[in-house]
Formats: sequence, structure tokens, C-alpha cells
Amino acid sequence: MSEPRPVPTLHEWWGGSAAIEQLLEQFYVRVRQDATLAPIFANMSPDHVAHVSAFIAEVFGGPKTYSTELGGHAQMIRRHLGRSLQERQRKRWLELLLECADEVGTPSDPEFRSALLAYLEWGTRLAVINSQADASAVSDLPMPTWGWGETKGPYLK
Repeated sequence: MSEPRPVPTLHEWWGGSAAIEQLLEQFYVRVRQDATLAPIFANMSPDHVAHVSAFIAEVFGGPKTYSTELGGHAQMIRRHLGRSLQERQRKRWLELLLECADEVGTPSDPEFRSALLAYLEWGTRLAVINSQADASAVSDLPMPTWGWGETKGPYLK
């Protein structure tokens, strides 16, 4: 009887950091042309794609670059403070990202897409919450980690 193969991380299954960055490059090209999203990202840093790619790569089990070099989860939350994101913008962000995922060949198997969509739903809803006027900066939140279907419990302020 052979040894069972280890379960890959979502990062590995996706194709690594290069595959994540490819998706986000395509996505942010499209964001600049989108009537709903372009105003939000009008002053986007040239490093935006690399930073978001590093964040998602780490969340999905890849290198810990975002935590060690870019400020971790607390920094990502700070980037959303005061932006007053709305539900229609969140939905459009998600819709466009998933369209781009199909275009660039992101794995389409149900298990991966279920995990990806679960994270994107969680993350975009958290971004909306943290962008409202009553949200405040945090400094000690652990970096989220995502896998093949675990849940994290309710988000409590």
C-alpha cells in the first residue's frame, strides 16, 4: 500500500504566487475600465498588484511576505479604513475577479473554486465592514489562513 499524497495548499494548487499575480494583473487592468470600480482605484499605487498578490498568496498557504515585509493583516485592514465601500461595489469587485479567474485559467475544480469563493466572500465583506466610518485601526490581528473548507466562526468587532 502506498503512502497517501499530502494535500497541497490552496497556493500550491492554484499554481503558486505567479498564478495569483497573473490573475490580479488582469483583474486590475479591467478594474481601471469599470465604471463602478475605477473611481475606487483611481489613485492605486504601482505596487498594488504585488501587495494584494502577496497577501492572497500568504492567506492561501504561500510565502509569508505580506506579514514579514508589508505589515500583515492589520495593514490590509488599515488600507480599507475610511473608504466607505458599498455592497454594489463589493459585488462588482467579486464578479469581475471571478470573470478574470476564468479568463486566465485559474483552476476550475469545484473544491478549489469553493474555497476561493468562500475566501473572497469573507474578505470582501470584511473590507466593506472595515471601510465604514465607525471602523478603527487594529494592530494585533493574526493573518488569516485559508484551506480546503474550514470555517472561522463569526466575525466580531
